[in-house]
Amino acid sequence: MTDRITLTSPHDGFQFEALHAEAQGQRRGGVIVIQEIFGLDQYVQADVARWSDLGFETLAPSMFDRGQKGFTAGHDPEGLAAGVKLATGNGPDNAMSDIQACVDALKDKGPVFIVGYCYGGTMVWLAANRVKGLAAGSSYYGGQVAGMAGLPLSCPVIVHLGRTDAHIPADEVKAKVTAAHPEVPVFIYEQSGHGFNNDGRPDSNLEDAQLARKRTLELFEANGAI
Repeated sequence: MTDRITLTSPHDGFQFEALHAEAQGQRRGGVIVIQEIFGLDQYVQADVARWSDLGFETLAPSMFDRGQKGFTAGHDPEGLAAGVKLATGNGPDNAMSDIQACVDALKDKGPVFIVGYCYGGTMVWLAANRVKGLAAGSSYYGGQVAGMAGLPLSCPVIVHLGRTDAHIPADEVKAKVTAAHPEVPVFIYEQSGHGFNNDGRPDSNLEDAQLARKRTLELFEANGAI
């Protein structure tokens, strides 16, 4: 069961919506799911449900609410352009503050983890540098991770990349991350391209997606998930 709740960003008092799902069965911790550039679409909703089913209370903040409440868009050039415009206008400070609000909503009940895709993959890396209270983070195909590779990290992070991703050169990103953070595992999935966590999309390979999810769960279990 997924509902929508309202959270308040600590740095400016802005109220934004987030998808919320209670943990099914024994609660193992909290997971924050950070969207792709396309908003809280069907793939984000499916991911929220997956983490909830695994025993994690899950939040997926609507990251662009300051620009357009409840934004979602198709996975096409028009949707991409609209999402990029909103992400650029929102900036990193608002994004990090909204993620901090999610952490603050979950932290008193156990460890808090973060996972993000595309835009969200970049936000996971930046959150590991700037947000307080995260236990671990899993970054999927974040376009700006290479440029931020040198940032110090406050929690363990893993990185997932698709070999055939036309937007993100996997070997280059891995080299930059490894040079700055040799402790960070960077996994390249040979059968997949960009957005491979989205089941049914052209660049998605189910075995790769399942392996990345397994590795993410193992990361969370190694860092406090009950």
